[in-house]
Amino acid sequence: MDTLTHHIQGEVPLCMLFADDIVLIDETRGSVNERMEVWRQALESKGFKLSRTKTEYLECKFSDVTREEDVEVRLDSQVIPKSESFKYLGSIIQGDGEIDEDVMHSIGVGWMK
Repeated sequence: MDTLTHHIQGEVPLCMLFADDIVLIDETRGSVNERMEVWRQALESKGFKLSRTKTEYLECKFSDVTREEDVEVRLDSQVIPKSESFKYLGSIIQGDGEIDEDVMHSIGVGWMK
């Protein structure tokens, strides 16, 4: 996959490609939209399809500054739903910067063993 997408990948960690997941990180929703469109065009031109039903975005707010309230994240013409947390490789990342979901998940996994 890296050989097909090396020309659109940004520097780590701003763009990461996993087995079947792509993580795009940027400061604004508008920039994420632009980068997602480049990825969509590149992958779909090679016969890959991006799932419109499984794609979601997580917005992490690191300050109280609000920007782009009217900008929607889109994949092609479809609005992408916002998630409050994201789970990947056993960790949970929360948009509010807290870690309680990840801690509770880890405790639950520990009790199941």
